[in-house]
Amino acid sequence: MYIMKLKPVLKDYIWGGTRLKDDFKMETSLDKVAEAWTLSCHKDGKSIIENGEYSSQSLDDVIESIGAVKLVGTQSEKFPYFPVLIKLIDAKDNLSVQVHPDNDYARRVEGEFGKTEIWYVVDAAEDAKIIYGFKNEITSEEFRSAIENNTLLDTLNTVSAKKGDLFFIEAGTVHAIGKGVFVAEIQQNSNSTYRVYDYGRVGADGKPRELHIDKAVDVSITKPPVHPVAPQGKRERFDGFSKTLLTKCDLFTVNKYEIENALNLKTNEKSFNHILIIDGEGTVDSMPFKKGDSFFVPANYGEYKIRGNAEVLITNI
Repeated sequence: MYIMKLKPVLKDYIWGGTRLKDDFKMETSLDKVAEAWTLSCHKDGKSIIENGEYSSQSLDDVIESIGAVKLVGTQSEKFPYFPVLIKLIDAKDNLSVQVHPDNDYARRVEGEFGKTEIWYVVDAAEDAKIIYGFKNEITSEEFRSAIENNTLLDTLNTVSAKKGDLFFIEAGTVHAIGKGVFVAEIQQNSNSTYRVYDYGRVGADGKPRELHIDKAVDVSITKPPVHPVAPQGKRERFDGFSKTLLTKCDLFTVNKYEIENALNLKTNEKSFNHILIIDGEGTVDSMPFKKGDSFFVPANYGEYKIRGNAEVLITNI
């Protein structure tokens, strides 16, 4: 097997900007690009391999033909599906206030798994904000009333967002990315989202976008968040690079590396590595990269080297 470069799946939601086209040089005819799905085996958008033997095939199809244990790793046996979905998100405007269900509810109601996610803030405007849970604990009835009376924003916990922040968005946490925030999102492989407030906007059809109030009330944790807005680990310096543990949980592990010269990594039989370049340029083994590029390193590939001056996120399970 070999390291596979992945073509992103681009989404043009109404709140998106142009940074993914202009700054990250992603090729598209879309006027705006809200999200780039840089690693996806989801039915709503699948990563296509750009190089080597499996060029032009979806990563999902290749995994199915070769076998999840061989490509994704033995840890994949814990999951009845490809476990993660990774995105870059450019919020030119405020995203809707929303919430995601947990596994039990999503499997019963939506036929897929729930969605716990993290946001690593790659960049943010000076006054950028993120909605993160509630200011104070309220009841589900009070939550519904706030939605219906258009006072929901008064109950929510709004915090400043700056480059380097890490938000752990557990399933059931009401949340929203504010305008001027650019994040890398690592999440469960799910697209189940319940919208509860949308600033009175209309969609492309000229009609207000659908709200999902009953489902949101069912799944929301109506109390302040318990996770701090910070990476789990401290920045550690090594020869030629530094490393920061962003998140380690039972769903995924994500580390940020700041590479000044070179970084040697490897995969074993347990898990793949996903490489997301968030800044800089260099090479993965002999393949050149720029910011926004994405690579899938199969499980048990062994050692590989990243050279250059770059910031990268490495995800495994």
